[in-house]
Formats: sequence, structure tokens, C-alpha cells
Amino acid sequence: MNARMDTPNPLLDVGELPRYADLRPAHVAEALPPLIADARAALHAAAAAAPRWDAVVDPLELATERLARAWGMVGHLTAVADTAELRDAYNAMLPEVTEFWTELGASRALYAKYREVLAGDAALTPLRRRIVDHALRDFRLGGAELEGASRERYAAIQERSAELEQTFSEHLLDATHAFALDVGADALAGIPDDCVQAARDAAAAAGVDGWRFTLHQPSYFPLMQHARDRALRERMYRAYVTRASELGDAAFDNSAVMAELLALRDEEARLLGFADFAELSLQPKMARDAAEVESFLLDLARRARAQAERDLADLREFAAAELGLAPLQAWDVAYASERLREARYAYSEQQVKAYFTEPQVLSGLFELVHELFGVRVVAEDAPASLRWHADVALWRIDDAAGATLGRFITDLHARAGKRSGAWMDDARGRWRRPDGALQTPVALLTCNFASGVGGRPALLTHDDVQTLFHEFGHTLHHLLTQVDELALAGISGVEWDAVELPSQFMENFCWEWDVLQRLTRHVDTGQPMPRELFERMLAARHFQSGLHMLRQVEFSLFDLRLHHGLRSFTPPDVAAVADAVRREVAVLHPPEFYRFQHSFSHIFAGGYAAGYYSYKWAEVLSADAYAGFEEHGVIDADTGARFRDEILARGGSRDAIDSFRAFRGREPRIDALLRHQGIAAAASTPGAR
Repeated sequence: MNARMDTPNPLLDVGELPRYADLRPAHVAEALPPLIADARAALHAAAAAAPRWDAVVDPLELATERLARAWGMVGHLTAVADTAELRDAYNAMLPEVTEFWTELGASRALYAKYREVLAGDAALTPLRRRIVDHALRDFRLGGAELEGASRERYAAIQERSAELEQTFSEHLLDATHAFALDVGADALAGIPDDCVQAARDAAAAAGVDGWRFTLHQPSYFPLMQHARDRALRERMYRAYVTRASELGDAAFDNSAVMAELLALRDEEARLLGFADFAELSLQPKMARDAAEVESFLLDLARRARAQAERDLADLREFAAAELGLAPLQAWDVAYASERLREARYAYSEQQVKAYFTEPQVLSGLFELVHELFGVRVVAEDAPASLRWHADVALWRIDDAAGATLGRFITDLHARAGKRSGAWMDDARGRWRRPDGALQTPVALLTCNFASGVGGRPALLTHDDVQTLFHEFGHTLHHLLTQVDELALAGISGVEWDAVELPSQFMENFCWEWDVLQRLTRHVDTGQPMPRELFERMLAARHFQSGLHMLRQVEFSLFDLRLHHGLRSFTPPDVAAVADAVRREVAVLHPPEFYRFQHSFSHIFAGGYAAGYYSYKWAEVLSADAYAGFEEHGVIDADTGARFRDEILARGGSRDAIDSFRAFRGREPRIDALLRHQGIAAAASTPGAR
């Protein structure tokens, strides 16, 4: 059955922009089966075709790219505009979609055909040879060499794992949405005015009196930083850190989900001949093995520990002497830290936030990108069929000659039915299609900032600004690629532990005076941020940097050890790993009821399993790359052009370490990371190869 091109179903529309707003749950069951059938037919045809790229890879990519784009549309809407009906439609098709991708990845006939293509197609370009090499590796990792019962079991593991990852995500979303705390005026002391107004609006929308606070980031984090009511902070903290755990609503408990998922991953790895899932996960990454990753993380912990201990001692002393908070409790940490920052550096996040209006931040970001990389960001009118919410905006990136390189779609504010966090995803990739037409890429940039209130523009914290720059770094990586092969364009084919290089690189610009002048206009006066306020921010840049470093190491080491060497995966086993890692590397210990693992969606639902270390690993590369800009005046067009040409444009066309070497002219060094973190360098092994 061939998918019709003239159907009104948006999942079968291959136009320039996805029609998210037109998508209805009924479209999913209508469109996906024919798309899967077409892709399966292409698989069988490719396996029987002559061993040439144009006979094997081109037809298969045409069919699978359409399927991936359609399924990606459904997945994106479940993340940003979740409804019970859409969720049911997604989950109903999930087994069939997973079954097809598993069948494709484990196809013995296609595996053999790709080997024939590699050996026999003399017309293969170096890029296409690299794609076939990667495909052969992925076939081996995808179970293509398994037989009989092992092969059947592998397929069952893939289907069940996909279901569990989706369940984990749903439980976390539902648990977050389920909690709301309504308070009276006596509980509002210290909470910023814009957050109070948002809470008032939330209560009114729910038809209740007073002020409503939730576990969504724009509501939760300002409350924890500023609310003077200690009991209120404790209630909110307890609700937040026990989300989706056995300590909350049993319907949303992720305990059994984590246990089963970890056991399935371990079984999958052993079926494929690996000792554990970490060994399997690291095969296509930069890191050689789990021992190298662990050594890297423990080295960072060693370097950061003395600073972290000083950070904590300072905080406890201040909290006791100035705030009467002794002993310091977990729900006091954010509040006391913000008071200490105000006292030590004479500014508050709220004071800074007034300068970062969302329109000005975007304008300044786009101006910076133009100067660095020679591209222009242009606002476009988003068609109604694209806009799944009023917040959605459409942008185009053009090169210096005015040619369109790609487009990106922003959705920047938190709301009900939207997954928390921030991410970039691709709606489609750059591709010189088999007919010769160039398909330009489209990216999705999603954040969860607070909306504007009272007719004022949305105000971003400095952390929000860094988050936006981070995700825009991913967006640039996806859109500025000059690779025409779909499998290697943009972020495709880039090692997972290097994909954060451009994103973390972009964050550094948020600490440059010349950049801050472009990003800031006071919401009331329209004046840019004064230099003396910036200097106080800069002085506070390394505030609690040791604690922050150890926290990231703790998460990364927990992830690694869950997937490396563990053989029992019950909820108590998972908790025991978390406790052991915390005892080893942390200096700040949370209460017994702390259940961060139950909401750790990066590793249980987000593709970072045995890979969360990537943030720190890639930060070595990104900090060293940024040091190359510091050496030439930061906003330097020549250095920007080299970064664009050697990093952003290359995609997965060569190993990430080779792209780094091409830009820096040498191997990466850890010194810049330690300097940017305010942690003194010490003799140790390098952070990345």
C-alpha cells in the first residue's frame, strides 16, 4: 500500500513545513501503517537489489526518512501539547513503529547487502563509504548477527524498552502536573512580584482563591530561591524530589519501570556479546570504555572537591549566622544560596532578570550569530497549520548571499501539557535527495521559560539565557551543516559524547560584556545593563562552582554505574547505587526521601543511558574551543568562520576529535574547563582524547 501524496493527513504531507496544528489523534492510525508498509517494502527491495548505493541506500532512505519525519511529528506533539487522546494514539502505534526499526536494524539480508555495497560499489564517495561503515557497525549493535531465540528475544526487548521509556516520561509529566499548592497572602513574603502574579493567574484559571504554585520550573524554582516561609519551601521541595516515586501517587511510580528497563538493557547487551550496557553504549562514542569514563569523572570530582567543601562551609556559616537556618536543610539550600549571593556580590537574580526581556535576548543572540558566523536570522510568519500553540514562532537562517540554509521553530514558555526542560530536535535534516533537490533542515527549539505577565514581555533569568544559547548551539549545528548526506548532516552521525560541544560552547558568550550589552534592555527603562552590575555578576560567576561540578559528576557516575557491572536491578539496588555514589563524591547530602532517580529522564527516557557523562566530556572540548575565541578577541569573525567550517558545517562527516583538531590545531586540554569553572588546575590525565 503506497502512502498517498494528495491526502489531507498532515503526517503524509512532505511540504516545506510540518503541519503540527492540523494533526489529530485519528491521523496517527491512518498514516503510520502505510508509511511502515512502504518502508518495509523498501527494506525488502533493498536487500534483493544490486549492490549499489543508488539501488540499495537511496530507495531505503526515501521511505525511512518519511516514516521518521511523521513519527517525529507525533512524538514532538506528545512532548509539547500532550492530551489523553494523542497519548493513546502514540502508544497504540509505538509497538509497530518499534518493531519496524528493530527489524531494519537487525536485518541479516540488508546487513549482507551493505557489506556487498562496501566491497563492490566503486562509485562510493568517501562520505558514503563512511555511512556504510557506520551502518555495518549499527547492524552488529542492532542484532543482525543474532539467530533463533536470541534474535526473537532481542526484538521483544526493543519493543518493551520503548514502552517503558514512554511510560517513564508519562509518569513524570503526570506527576508534575498533578501537584498544585494553593496558599494565602501570608505565604508570599519574598517571592518575586512576577511569580506572585503568575500564581494568582494560575489560581484564577483553576477557579480557586489565593495563589497556586506548581512543580513547573517557572513556578517552583523562584519560590525555592525567594520564599521566606520555610514550611512552604519544605512542602514544595518534598513534592518535587519525590515526583514519580513510591512516596507519591502509586499510579505515577517509576520504581518498577526503572528496574525493568535496566534489566532489559543488561540482557540486550549480553545478547550482543557485551559485558554490560555501558560497554554496548560506548561502542559508537568517543570514550574508549567505561574505565576511561569513570577515571575522567573521578578526576573531575577530585579537582572540584576542595572548592565544593569551601562552598558548603560558607553556605552553612552564612545560613546559621545571618538567616537562623541551622542545621541547613535541603529545602533551605536554594534560598540561602540566593541570600548569600546577594550579600556577597550585592545583586540578586531578580535584579538581573529585569534586564533580560525575551525579545531583546533573541535580538542580541541573532546579532551575535551574524557577526560570528556570517548568517542572518529572519523572522517569518508562521502558518496557522504549523502553530500548535500561540507561543510558536518561525525563523529562517540565510547565508551571506541570502540563500536559505534552514529554518527553526521556537516554543519557549512552560505550560500544562508540555514536558519540562529544554531541548533541540530536528523536524527534518539537510539532504541532497536522490532526485538532486536539496532539502534544507528544520529544527525545533523548545524551552520552558516563564511567560510574560500583565502585558509585559517574558523576563529571563541569566540561567535561562544560558539555556537558550545552549539549545541554539544545537540548532546551529543542525542548520549550518554543509554535508549533503542525510546520515551525516548536522548532528547526525556525530558521536553522542561530542554532540554537546556546540551547545556548551555557545553558553560562554553569556558572560561577555560586549554580548551582554546586546542582550539587555531593562523592562521598565529600556536601558542596557550597567557595567557595574555586570562586574558583580562576573565576580559571582564561580559562586558554588565546586558544588555544581560535583553534582554533575554525581549524576554522571550514577548513570555509568547503573549500566556498568551491576547485575541486580531492583528499586533498592538502584537506590543503593545512588547512595554509594553520593557517599563517594558528594559533599552536600539530601534527605532520605530524595528520589532524583525517579525523574532522571535523560537516562531513562532521553537517550543518555550510560552517556550522561557526555555533558562534562564535551565541555572539555567546548571550553577549549571557546579559548580559541578568547585568544582572538571573542567576537572575531575569522575565528567564527573557522569554527563554523571545521565544527558546525562538518556534521558527522569525520570523527569529532578530528574536527576539534582541525579547529584548534592540537589535542584538547582540560585547562580551559577548569578556568571557566573557577577550579584551579591540578596535574591529571586529560579529559578527552
